[in-house]
Amino acid sequence: MRHKTREIRIGDAVIGGGNPILIQSMTNTRTADADATIRQIHALEEAGCEIVRCAVPSPEDAEALSKIRRAIHIPLVADIHFDWKLAVASIRNGADKVRINPGNIGGREEVSAVVEAAKQRGIPIRVGVNSGSLRKDIVKKYGGVTAEGLAESALGEVAAVESLGYENIVISIKTTDVPECIEAHRILAEQTDYPVHIGITEAGIPEDGIVKSAVGIGILLYQGIGDTVRVSLTGDPVEEVLCAKRILRTLGLRKQGVEVIACPTCGRTRIDLIGLAKKVTDAVRDIDRPLKVAVMGCVVNGPGEAKEADFGIAGGIGEGLLFRKGEIIAKLPEDELVPALMQLIRSGQP
Repeated sequence: MRHKTREIRIGDAVIGGGNPILIQSMTNTRTADADATIRQIHALEEAGCEIVRCAVPSPEDAEALSKIRRAIHIPLVADIHFDWKLAVASIRNGADKVRINPGNIGGREEVSAVVEAAKQRGIPIRVGVNSGSLRKDIVKKYGGVTAEGLAESALGEVAAVESLGYENIVISIKTTDVPECIEAHRILAEQTDYPVHIGITEAGIPEDGIVKSAVGIGILLYQGIGDTVRVSLTGDPVEEVLCAKRILRTLGLRKQGVEVIACPTCGRTRIDLIGLAKKVTDAVRDIDRPLKVAVMGCVVNGPGEAKEADFGIAGGIGEGLLFRKGEIIAKLPEDELVPALMQLIRSGQP
C-alpha cells in the first residue's frame, strides 16, 4: 500500500495524493544554451519524461528558462544551489518548481525571499538534502552521514520553509548508499505526509547505476514510498527515463509500453537469440500499448513457456516460430522473424 501523501501540483502535473508516480530527469546541457536544452528536453519528452529539471548556476541560465518554458510540454524545475537570487529569478522566468536546500542559500531573510516568490506564483519548493551536503552539526551529532541524520536534516529544512507560512513542499533525500537511502526514507515516511521525490544519487555509469537504482528505487516503491522518481545515471538522460519506466512497469505501477521477456539461452539455442532480443527491444521502444512480447531460444518449449506473452518468437536452426498467446502462427526464416513480429504487433491485433 502506498504511503499516503498530500497532493502537490507542478505545472500541469500532480504528484502525491495517490496520483500516478511521475518520471523525472535532468538536462546536462548548459541551460543558458536554450536551443540545445530545448532539443534535449524534447528527446526526453519523447522517451516518456514527465517532469524535467535544469541546473541554474548563473543569471544567464535563469533568464533562459523563459524561452525553454515556452517551447516544452512538461513541467520545468529549476535546480538552485547557494544563490537565492537565482531561485527568485527562475520563478519569475516561469519555473514550475524550484529545488533548493534552504540551509545553503542563506539565512531566514534569503529563504523568505524565495518563499515569497513561490507564493506569488503558487509553485512548489522541492526541499533537497543529500549525503554530500549534510550540515556539519548533523554529521557531528550522528558521528557521520546516517539515515537518521538525513531524515532529520530534511525535516529541519522543511520546518524552515513551513515557519514562513508555506507548505507547498516536495521532499527529496539523496544518497549513493542504497540501504542508507531506503532507511532514511522509511524514517521520513513515518513523520511527514509531504510527497517525496526518490532516487539513488550519483549511481554511476549505466551498467552500474541501473542496478543500484533498480534495487533502491524498486524497494522504496514496493514499500509504498515515492511520488515521483529520477534515475540518476552518468550518461544520456534519455536512459534515465527508459530505466525509470522499466522499474515502474516491473512493479506493476505502469501499464504503458512493451515488456520484452527473453530466455537466458542455453545449450539448446541454435539461433542468434541475443541479437534478436536486442532488435525486438529496440523496435518496440516507441509503442505505448501495454504488451508483453517474448523472445525465446527454443522452438520446442518456447511458445509454451511464454504463453502468457501477447506475442512472441522462438528460435530453431536458422528459422523460428511466430506465436500469439502460445499459439503458433507461422514458421519463418530467422531474418523474417522480427519484421513479421513487428507487423503483427503494429496491426493492433489482441
